[in-house]
Amino acid sequence: MTKIVIIDDHQLFREGVKRILDFEDSFEVIAEGDDGSDALSLYEQYVPEVMLMDINMPRKNGVEATAELLAKYPEAKVIMLSIHDDESYVMHALKTGALGYMLKEMDADAIIQAIKVVAAGGSYLHPKVTRNLVAEFRRLSERENKGSFHQSEIRRPFHLLTKRECEVLQLLTDGQSNRTIGETLFISEKTVKNHVSSILQKMNVNDRTQAVVTAIKNGWVEVR
Repeated sequence: MTKIVIIDDHQLFREGVKRILDFEDSFEVIAEGDDGSDALSLYEQYVPEVMLMDINMPRKNGVEATAELLAKYPEAKVIMLSIHDDESYVMHALKTGALGYMLKEMDADAIIQAIKVVAAGGSYLHPKVTRNLVAEFRRLSERENKGSFHQSEIRRPFHLLTKRECEVLQLLTDGQSNRTIGETLFISEKTVKNHVSSILQKMNVNDRTQAVVTAIKNGWVEVR
């Protein structure tokens, strides 16, 4: 059973997330808080596997609360919840130590998947956030090369992945969700999940974000 604490200053949002998580037999929401100042005491009282933390709260925001929590309990696993997909928010949250960053527009499958990945020790970014980070990677590369950024020839990793898996990896880099990948490739969402699991195993990485970063570094995907 994965024990979860939700901290968000909007009660209706907390209730909505809790209803989603209640449908997952392996999840249990054991406590809720309405401000980042609750994070440390709730963690010490309940020791959850995952904490869902709103990034913007009135008294102590999620970034401050996460920094305080991890300073004392570095093993704590935090997923940040936000309405902001700007890379500056994402990088700030990740530098603080959060293992996940989810947009509040997420669907039920995405939040369930994020919790499972983070509980298992991985990291998870909302697909839209991944797309923005890739765009920022390209922008910085262009700056370093004084506006003359040209990606070297794409070398698809056919020695490691199947043709279909290479297609899925490219769409992950584009920031597509499992559902959108399925619609693009005319396959079911379950088949997409199976391909993603196979990609992670073959690439020896823990999560989608690591797979995308590795693929970019090796020139296996287009940065577009």
